[in-house]
Amino acid sequence: MSKLIVNINKIIDNIKKIDLLLKPKGIKWTLVTKILSGNKKILNAILKDPVIKKLHSIGDSRLSNLKAIKSINPKIITMYIKPPVIKDAFKVIKYADISTNTSIKTIEALNKEAINQNKIHKIIIMLELGELREGVLPKNLINFYSRCINLSNIQVIGIGTNLGCMYGIKPSIDNMHKLTFYKKQLEKEFNKKLKLISGGGSINLQLTTSNASKEINHLRIGEAVFLGTNPLTGKKFKNLNTDVFKYKANIIELKKKKNKPYGKISQANIGHTSKIKNSEVETYRAIVDFGLLDVDARELKPISKNISFIGTTSDMSVFDLHKNINTKEYNKKQIGSSIKFKLSYMAVARLCHSKYTKIEVK
Repeated sequence: MSKLIVNINKIIDNIKKIDLLLKPKGIKWTLVTKILSGNKKILNAILKDPVIKKLHSIGDSRLSNLKAIKSINPKIITMYIKPPVIKDAFKVIKYADISTNTSIKTIEALNKEAINQNKIHKIIIMLELGELREGVLPKNLINFYSRCINLSNIQVIGIGTNLGCMYGIKPSIDNMHKLTFYKKQLEKEFNKKLKLISGGGSINLQLTTSNASKEINHLRIGEAVFLGTNPLTGKKFKNLNTDVFKYKANIIELKKKKNKPYGKISQANIGHTSKIKNSEVETYRAIVDFGLLDVDARELKPISKNISFIGTTSDMSVFDLHKNINTKEYNKKQIGSSIKFKLSYMAVARLCHSKYTKIEVK
């Protein structure tokens, strides 16, 4: 079984570094844990660390994950970070203290359920500022807000936006100023203060910490904590750890074969392949024990520069060790040994979700 190795100390270190970066700016933040797919072994190690008390809340996009978080530490403030489904109103109120919303009909359902559970449910109204995913259109904001504040068991604590997740729209001073403007417009119109301006996630760390956007006082951060990277560039952000996760896949076959398949190629393939180069050359091909059901191999990068991706199917993947099997670098490669990989955000999320991946917490 392939193995995902998680270094908890480096996650905690990243949390501390980000908190030290944001606190002087007056920015509260939500740790977004959706990458972990509710894995209790990892969550338990993180959420019981004292540093968690410094955070505003813990956010996730799956209600089952928020349930797991509450089971580990019921006192943690939780945030549901995508617009809820109406039929899930009971679970949203039970497991999420805060939710992000864009639909009056949904908020009315949450209010009804909050009354039933004798709770005040807090919401952040999400605004559309260019990403064209979730968000209330700015021209409708005043009417939308007026209907929210008349609901007995709903408390609007702020407005927010999402940028960078679908089209990669870059946070800018302009769209952050717009968010600030709409917050002040609501406060003036209704004579009621809003606590939070939630400016986005890890993609907005650079802008908000450069004093370019002083009004933003809340962020929802996941990738920077777990990968140590800036989503805008994919590169290391400041002094964060970028080696929190490592992946080891076991070699189950190692043979010298030609690169080009032979026989008539049909439409029966179910996997992905790379482009064939030097098709008549024979090289060493290693088959490892993971496939598309576990993770997309294209989201992995072999730590060794001389190993390259060939193809993947549902439960096995093939990598080219080239001609160097007998050199110093490869003399330990054999059936039963492993290939190590660096991972993208989606690779970690898929592996944490897969029940066929062994997870080792260090």
